[in-house]
Amino acid sequence: MTDPWARPTGDEPAPSDLPPATPPAAAPDTATTAFSTETPAPDQPAPHALPQEVPAADPPPAKRRFDITALLRDPLSITLVVVIVLALTAAGLIGGEVYARHIGSNVVSQATGCVIQDKVDVSFGARPFLLQVAQKKYDNIMVTSAGNNVGIAKGMKAQIVMNDVELKPTSNSSGTMGALSATLDWPTDGIKETISAAIPLIGSFVNSVSTDASAGTIELEAGLANVVVKPMVSNGAVTLQVQQLGGLGFMLPREAIQPALDAFAGQITKNYPMGIHADSIQVTDKGIIAKFSTTNASMPPASENRCFTGLPSN
Repeated sequence: MTDPWARPTGDEPAPSDLPPATPPAAAPDTATTAFSTETPAPDQPAPHALPQEVPAADPPPAKRRFDITALLRDPLSITLVVVIVLALTAAGLIGGEVYARHIGSNVVSQATGCVIQDKVDVSFGARPFLLQVAQKKYDNIMVTSAGNNVGIAKGMKAQIVMNDVELKPTSNSSGTMGALSATLDWPTDGIKETISAAIPLIGSFVNSVSTDASAGTIELEAGLANVVVKPMVSNGAVTLQVQQLGGLGFMLPREAIQPALDAFAGQITKNYPMGIHADSIQVTDKGIIAKFSTTNASMPPASENRCFTGLPSN
């Protein structure tokens, strides 16, 4: 009886149709591999590495030559150059201006401070001072004293303006001054201190000084006595005219007091050089304000007035 599930006869695959059997891979000898120290035989040549291509070096950059024409063709470059030049020039001029003003201030301070016998501050106007130095002609010089004294006048403060000053020395002059104006402010405390030290007879007895602006007078009080004087300008000089004598115990006559006041007033301005003279005087609630001036004056040489020693000689 034939098996119904049997392969039909003649359908067996040919041996060549079967895939070749692959032998199982041999298992590595782990023990031998792990502890093997076998090195290649010395006579076995080492494998040669394949040659590698070395990239060619870049040629050195060509040196650039400065091309002034290219710079000048660039508007921005031209602008920058002009700005830099102008900035350097301005810096040099400003530095020179500051230095020149410093030197000029020292020279003027020495001369005016010596004349009025006080410390002073000096400033110059807006006109470039370097130009004034080059021309040896100076304008708008402003001097302000510290207010300690002007000559023998204690507590007096001076404000002075000088113009058209030319430093061209000659045998009998240090230079010329076109115009000078001065304002002298003298408070009552300074008047009292000065009178007490400078006026004989009554000076030592004066214990207070007051003013009457409406009457234009000054009252000197000495204990129970008092003297009223009126400051005036006469022939370019300041005078103190006795107006009234009052109080108990004041026995000195007017004729004895007036000469002392005249001598005192003359001492206040007698040392002013260059023909400086009084123009006006005003009595205020706080003291006296006097105006002085001179024009077209010659500055004395250092040999005649030591205060002008520091002025430039050429």
